[in-house]
Amino acid sequence: MKKLFAGSLLLTAMTTASAFGQGNAPLKLVKTVTLPGYSGDFDHFAIDRQRGRFLLAAEDHATLEIFDLKTGDHLKTIKGFGAPHTILIRPSSSNILVTDSDQMTSVLNAETYEKNGSVTLTPGADSAGYDAVANIWYVVTGGKDVKMTTAEIEAINPDTGKKLSEIKFNDNHVEAMAIEKGGDRLFINLAQTNKLAVVNRKTMKEIAEWPVPPAKGNAMVAFDEAAKRLYVVCRDPGMVVVMNSDTGAVVSTAPAPLRADEVMLDIPSHRFYVPGGEGYIGVYDTSNPNSVKMIAKVLSAPGAKTAVLLPDMKKMLVAASPGDTKNVAKVLTFQLP
Repeated sequence: MKKLFAGSLLLTAMTTASAFGQGNAPLKLVKTVTLPGYSGDFDHFAIDRQRGRFLLAAEDHATLEIFDLKTGDHLKTIKGFGAPHTILIRPSSSNILVTDSDQMTSVLNAETYEKNGSVTLTPGADSAGYDAVANIWYVVTGGKDVKMTTAEIEAINPDTGKKLSEIKFNDNHVEAMAIEKGGDRLFINLAQTNKLAVVNRKTMKEIAEWPVPPAKGNAMVAFDEAAKRLYVVCRDPGMVVVMNSDTGAVVSTAPAPLRADEVMLDIPSHRFYVPGGEGYIGVYDTSNPNSVKMIAKVLSAPGAKTAVLLPDMKKMLVAASPGDTKNVAKVLTFQLP
């Protein structure tokens, strides 16, 4: 099987390289780290540049996985979680916060990963977004996974764990968010009702709800503020829906891989990337903000649906979840041109 996979990868890499020019493929697989014995899904990555590590939330395995940022090697496993999802690492802090839908959000020592506190939130803590200027962490809680008919965003001070404010949505499946840096808006996917909510972060009041009509299951979102474009990735069917961030108008659409759980925007290169569980990464060109196009499909692995982009290191890290299959869990390192 390993030889068949390598051969397929080589064929895909050659096809992609021919479209972009010799040696200029959009992504090149350079390392695979296997994690035997894992089942279920991984969730999100976090980068710890200060300590030269990256962390991965093994949601269904109930652990954090620690890796060497330079080599990609697996260093250790941290146990003691229920279902970890999102990890907050701040250069100014000696603590790491981890959302956990089964337990209270954990506070860990950033050097040793020993638990030294917790933050009490509504059950179901999952995706989150961090406003570094205001030092506020916005955490999605509630929803259908904890048998609630509503969901919330809870704003907390990550230094003290104090809840600052909250907003409730009449939607039981709230997904990823994007935070406006040059203003006060927060964009959040209401996946059950198929809308994108716009929230004023200062008042924590909803100021708009925009339908996402071309597709359902809107889950991920990336925001290019200068271009006034929101890239909303949907799961039913797999589709990128490009929306005007001032009006909510749909500007264009493009196909996306199925079972995606991440969208990574690289504004200087006019590209974004969508990894999908069906086994490929969609590469998109945003040079024309009114007509976004998928320009390549790069083979990854089945279940490879969460990732993190490191443009300064010319790397992308991708987690391949075993899910309900007998596939071996993997972390793939891709090199950017």
